[in-house]
Formats: sequence, structure tokens, C-alpha cells
Amino acid sequence: MKKFLLDYGLKVRLPILLFVVIITFAVTYYVSYAERNNIGYQPEQPIKFSHKVHAGDMKIDCKYCHISADKTRNASIPTVSVCMGCHTLARKDMPEIQKLTEYYDQNKPLLWNRIHRVPDFVYFNHSVHVNKGIDCANCHGDVQNMEVIGQVKNLNMGACLDCHRNAHAKLPNLPNINNGPDYCSTCHR
Repeated sequence: MKKFLLDYGLKVRLPILLFVVIITFAVTYYVSYAERNNIGYQPEQPIKFSHKVHAGDMKIDCKYCHISADKTRNASIPTVSVCMGCHTLARKDMPEIQKLTEYYDQNKPLLWNRIHRVPDFVYFNHSVHVNKGIDCANCHGDVQNMEVIGQVKNLNMGACLDCHRNAHAKLPNLPNINNGPDYCSTCHR
């Protein structure tokens, strides 16, 4: 009797169990793909800010607010004082600008929720890319038409390597650009 139960368990139950585990893994992997890569990630921000108005309609250059994008590794998130550079005069009657003014008057930092992030073990330098003439939209999407900013492109290793290996195809507006380095220590330091 024991031999029968053992054989039944190995011949029937084990394959069914393995099948269920594999199917569950495959479905979970594909269903969660966008979430794992943060595509569609659009956290609520402490102040409603429209990139469409600022970068799109008003044509304010990204580097006006993200002041270190062409100078350092990080693009920097604008401080309240950067925003108040314009909003001490412009649109002061708007509720979101009034919230911004409260932060400024109380000398409190505005804690924006970060959207675009590469893993901590990855080295990425904004200034290298910006100074080569690579447009922010190549990685961040069509920000100038986004009312609410969100991640629309992969920022994973495959996407970076694809661009580094196929620069002419990915960046047709930069005919003189060379392919980027694709050895491990470029990003993994």
C-alpha cells in the first residue's frame, strides 16, 4: 500500500504540482513586468505640478529646474526656492502655488516623490548623457506633454545596453554620436 501511495505521489501529484508552480511563476512574471520595471509608476506628489505647462506650453528647458543635469551625476530635484524664483510673482492666486509659498515661508523642504530610479548598484551619470546632446525625452519620455509625470520607459540594463550598442538607431538626431561603452564596469562600479 505504501509503495502504491509513493508511486501515485511521484507519478501524478509531483508533475501536477510542478506544472502549477511553473504556470504560476510564468503568469506572475509577465503580469508584473511593468510594475517590476516601474513603467506606469506615477506617485502622487505633495504639490500638483504640470510638466506640460512648464516644459511644454512655456518651453522652459529641463535644466532650468533640474540645475545639475549637465554638471553632475544627478539631475537634482528642484528646491522650493527654484520654484519661487518665478512664483513669487507668477500665478500666486493658484491653490497649488499657495501651498508652495507655505513651504517657502516656513523654510521647509518640499519632499517630491522620486519617479525615475536605477538600482543602487548601478552608476549612471546624467551630465555625460546631457553633454553629448542626448535629449531627456530619450529616457524620460515625452515629458513636455505629461500633465502628471510618470515612468514610461524601461530603465533596466537591457534598455541601456540597447541604446549604447545602437546609438545611431536610437538617437537619429545625433548623427555624429558614437556607441556608448558596453563593458560591465561602465555602470557596475
